[in-house]
Amino acid sequence: MSAIYAVIGGALGLGFGMYHMRLARAQSKVLFLERELDEELPLLIARGEGERLEFKSSLRWDRRENRVNRSLQQVVLKTVAGFLNHEGGTLLIGVGDDGNITGIEADMQTLKHANRDGFERLVMDLVKDGFGGHACALVHCRFHEMTEKTVCRVIAERSADPVYLVEGGTARLMLRIGNSTRELDVREAQAHLRNRSPGRA
Repeated sequence: MSAIYAVIGGALGLGFGMYHMRLARAQSKVLFLERELDEELPLLIARGEGERLEFKSSLRWDRRENRVNRSLQQVVLKTVAGFLNHEGGTLLIGVGDDGNITGIEADMQTLKHANRDGFERLVMDLVKDGFGGHACALVHCRFHEMTEKTVCRVIAERSADPVYLVEGGTARLMLRIGNSTRELDVREAQAHLRNRSPGRA
């Protein structure tokens, strides 16, 4: 009988341990999102780009050429991938490098559903196609009005596992380093993955 009780006790202990691990991860996620959303947008922009903050003037509308340029979408995905593989971060779409508000209205006008829902759907479709469906749970969109223009705040959580950006059948490992995102070469990627522990990048 004592052996049976020991097995039952061990199973219960394992179950409680797994529950507490899941709870700790959920609490960590909530704290991360609260911290990212706590800062007012004007203060966030005034802080300027850095290790966990990036500005993009648009998602797909090329303001220089006055047309849709889908290569800009890949630039956005690279930034998100860099955040996912590091400590997480925030991407503000509709804000220029100089901090001026450009808005996402031109982007939205290129969509079938020319509104915030359509814009968020495009962002999440790009995330799913670029990284896989599992990454969608780590990326969140929020919208803000500033100077009568719309800014999309894309919050990327830190991923427990490496996230690869797939382009043309090639998987690329992007990492946020300082205030920029860059692709790691084979040697750098191997070193990064060796030094990477679960929950850290």
